[in-house]
Amino acid sequence: MAMLYTVNKSPLERNALESCLRHATVGTAILLIEDGVYGAMAQTAFTPALEQALQKLHIYALKPDIEARGIQDKILPGIALVDYGGFVDLVAQHSPVMAWL
Repeated sequence: MAMLYTVNKSPLERNALESCLRHATVGTAILLIEDGVYGAMAQTAFTPALEQALQKLHIYALKPDIEARGIQDKILPGIALVDYGGFVDLVAQHSPVMAWL
């Protein structure tokens, strides 16, 4: 079973997303939550790294967190949006689950 990483820090404040992408292996799932959803935005300094990562990783973002920040129209294609039920499903489907700090 593949691992699930959660990233809750903005890539503008911390390097958690960058570090997570660097260490993730093929098939790993990454879920962006809280301020981590800013990493899902298109046309940022992080876009090339995310586009490359999407070729080997499954990247998700929590839709309620995206909507709370008003960035729903700026999400990079290929990043799957999930609701809270989808969050629970991802946790149930992956083991272990690790918060990337």
